[in-house]
Amino acid sequence: MSSYYPPITYIVPPSEDGWLLKTILQKRMDVSRKLLSRLKMTEQGIMLNGERVYISVKVAGGDRVEIRMEQETSADILPQDIPFDILYEDEHLLVVNKAAGIIVHPTHGHYTDTLANGVVHYWAAKGEQYRFRPVHRLDQETSGVLVIAKNPYSHQHISEQMIAGTVDKRYAAFVHGVPASPAGDIDGPIDRDPAEPHRRIVTPDGYPSLTRYEVKEVYGDRAARVELKLETGRTHQIRVHMSSIGCPLIGDGMYRHPLYGRGPAAERLAGAAGQAGAVLTAAAYEPAEPEPPAPQKLSAEEAEQLAGIAELDAAIPRQALHAVRLSFKHPLGLEELVFEAPLPPDMALLEHKLRHDA
Repeated sequence: MSSYYPPITYIVPPSEDGWLLKTILQKRMDVSRKLLSRLKMTEQGIMLNGERVYISVKVAGGDRVEIRMEQETSADILPQDIPFDILYEDEHLLVVNKAAGIIVHPTHGHYTDTLANGVVHYWAAKGEQYRFRPVHRLDQETSGVLVIAKNPYSHQHISEQMIAGTVDKRYAAFVHGVPASPAGDIDGPIDRDPAEPHRRIVTPDGYPSLTRYEVKEVYGDRAARVELKLETGRTHQIRVHMSSIGCPLIGDGMYRHPLYGRGPAAERLAGAAGQAGAVLTAAAYEPAEPEPPAPQKLSAEEAEQLAGIAELDAAIPRQALHAVRLSFKHPLGLEELVFEAPLPPDMALLEHKLRHDA
C-alpha cells in the first residue's frame, strides 16, 4: 500500500454549493492539470468526505475535499553527509543558504558532493522521504537563498509565481567600475556564444532577458556594490548583463574585464593574480604585487587600471555574487514569506577591502 504525505484540505463554503469537484480542485485548490491527472491515478489522490470519487461529482457546502500525494524519494541521488545552512523548513518547503562552490543537483560526470546529496542524507537521517525538487538554481560559485519543494504541489505553486513574476529575487554583487546610472534596467537578449557554447552573450537573436540594478555603495571609481533584481532567469544572466555594461563581477573568471584580452602580458597578469589567492583579514590588507603588463599592448593608464582589476579579482576565489533575498507566497497559507542571507565571509572581506582602499 502506498504511503502518502499529509493531505491538503479544503472545506467547501456554502457559496460554492453545487460546484463540480473538478472546479474546486482547479479554481480553489489551484491544482494544475498535470498534477490533477496524477492524482486521479492515485488510489487516495482525491477524496471527498473520506471517500474516493470522480471529479465530475458536485460538492455541497461543508464538504471536505482532500488531495494526497504519494511519498517519493530521489533513489538516483547518493546520500552524503554534507552540511548546509537551513533558513526555513516545514512539511512543504526547505529553504537553504547555499554555500559557494557547491553544485545544486548532480550532473553528468558529477554525481556526488552536491547540495542534493546533502539534502537527501539529511532527510533520510530524520526518517523522512522526499524527492529533491529545487524550484530554481544557482550557479556553482553563487551563494545564497535557494528554495526546495518537498512535493509536486509546492513545486507547481512556486514555479507559477516565478513565471508570473511575483517572486522577488534580489542579489548582491561587487563589480568592477561604477555603472553610469545609479539605477537602471539592463534589457538585453541572451543566448549561447557560438564560439564558446558554455558561455552566454547579449545578442539581438537571444531570449528576452531583463535585470534591474541599483548601486548601493561606490568605492571611488574602482568598484561598486550593486543590488540586482531578476525579472527573467537566464543562465549566467547577472554575470552577462553586468559585463555587457562594462561592469563585470569581481572574481568572475568566465566573464572577465575586457582589458584581460589585451595580449600575452595581460594574460600573465591575470594568471599571477589568480595564483596569489590573496587572503583578506578584517584587521588589515596587504595588496599583492602583480606582474606589470607590457607597455607595447597597453597604455600606461590601461596598465595601471588592469593591475587594479587583477588585484581585486585575486581577492576572492569566485564571482562576487550572492542571492541575498527571496520572497514569495507560501503554497498553502499564501502568506508572504521573506528569506534573507547575509553576505558570506569571502564577500564580507572583499567589501572590507574595498572600503579600506577607498
